[in-house]
Amino acid sequence: MSPAGTTATAAQTPLALIVDWGGVLTNDLASVMTSWTSGEDFEAKHFAEVMTAWFGRDAGLEAAVNPILALERGELAIPDFELVLAEALTEVSSTPVPPAGLLDRLFGHFQHAHDMTGLVHRARDSGLKTALLSNSWGDHYPDHLFDGMFDAVVISGRVGMRKPEPEIFHYTCSLLGLAPRQCVFVDDLKHNIEAADRLGFSTVHHLSYGVTASELSEIFGRDLNR
Repeated sequence: MSPAGTTATAAQTPLALIVDWGGVLTNDLASVMTSWTSGEDFEAKHFAEVMTAWFGRDAGLEAAVNPILALERGELAIPDFELVLAEALTEVSSTPVPPAGLLDRLFGHFQHAHDMTGLVHRARDSGLKTALLSNSWGDHYPDHLFDGMFDAVVISGRVGMRKPEPEIFHYTCSLLGLAPRQCVFVDDLKHNIEAADRLGFSTVHHLSYGVTASELSEIFGRDLNR
C-alpha cells in the first residue's frame, strides 16, 4: 500500500471514482453533530455514547441490537427510529428528548461541499465513471444535483444493503460495469475504507478536500484540483 493509502499503479490506473455523501460531499460529520446538538436538549457526547453502545468502540462490529442497521437498509421507518433514538438519548442525558423531527433537524445542519462536488464533476468530465455510495438515515438527498454528476447512485435505504457489507460494494461496481480493482472509493469513515480495501478497491480516507484532491490526482494520473 502506498503512502496515499492506495494500491493503484500506473499500469493499473482505475477507471471509476466512487464517493460517500455525508462527510465527503458535505461538511464534516463532527461539525454537523456539534451544530445539531447545540440546539437540542442533549450534548454531542450523549449522542456519541449511544452510537458507541450500538456499534461498539471500533464502529466496525455491531455490539448490540442496532436500529441503525434497519434504518440504513430501509427496514425501519424514520418515526420509529426517532423514537428509539430519543429514548436512548433520554437515558444517557437524563433529560427528556422529544422524538419528533430529530432527523429533520439533524440534516438541516449538513452543508453542501462545493469543492468536492466540483472534483467529482471534473473526474467525470475527464472520462472517469462516477458513483455515489451512501448509507442513508431517511432519504434526505438532493437528487436534483446528481444529474450529470454520477453514472450510478446507490443509497442504502433504496437498495436494502449498507456499508460496510460487501454486497453493496459489489452492487455499485456492477452498475458501473467494473471490478473493485478498477475503482477508487472515498469515504470519511475508516471502517468503510477498510471494508473496501479488503475487496480490492483503491481507497482514500477523506479528511480534507486538499488532501483528497491531491491523492486522487495522483491515483488517476490527472489533475483533479480546482
